[in-house]
Amino acid sequence: MKVGDVVLITGECYTGRDAVHAHLVKHPLPEGVDMRGAVLYHCGPVMLKNGEVWAVKAAGPTTSSREEPYQADIIKNFGVRAVIGKGGMGKKTLAALKEHGAVYLNAIGGAAQYYARSIDKVLGVNLLEFGIPEAMWKLQVHDFIAIVTMDSHGNSLHADVEKDTGARLAELQKV
Repeated sequence: MKVGDVVLITGECYTGRDAVHAHLVKHPLPEGVDMRGAVLYHCGPVMLKNGEVWAVKAAGPTTSSREEPYQADIIKNFGVRAVIGKGGMGKKTLAALKEHGAVYLNAIGGAAQYYARSIDKVLGVNLLEFGIPEAMWKLQVHDFIAIVTMDSHGNSLHADVEKDTGARLAELQKV
C-alpha cells in the first residue's frame, strides 16, 4: 500500500488509546491477545452492554499524535501492521512503519456513528480497568474505510502538507 490508497478493512482489529499504549510499552500483551499482523485503531468507542453482549454505539477515530511516544515500540514489539487514527503521526512512527512494513490509515474525524455501523461485533475486551473508552477492544469489522496517509516506503502525506503549507505561509509573510 502507498500514500493515497483508499482501503476497506474487513476482519479483526483492536482499539487502543493513551492508557493502552502507555501500558503496552511496559507490559506484555494481555493473555490471548496476538497483534502480529493486526490493525490497531486509535479509538475510544462508546459501548453499551446488554446482558453479556457489548454493542458499539459510536467508534470514531481519536487524535493519533498523542500516541507518538509509544507507537514505534508497539509496532516493533507486537507486529502491528496497520494503525488507524486521525491527524497522522510523527517521524519516529514513520520510521517504524518503514522498518516493519506497516502503514498508517487516516479515518474520518466526526464519523463515529458511521464507523460504528462497520463494526459487526465485539469479540472481546481487555484492560477494562482503564474504563470503557480506554480499554482494549477486539472488534470484527467490515468495509471499514480509511486512506493510507503514511506508508512503509517512508512517505507521509501529513509531513508533505506541513512542509507545503509552511512554505506557502513563508511566501505570504514576504508580501
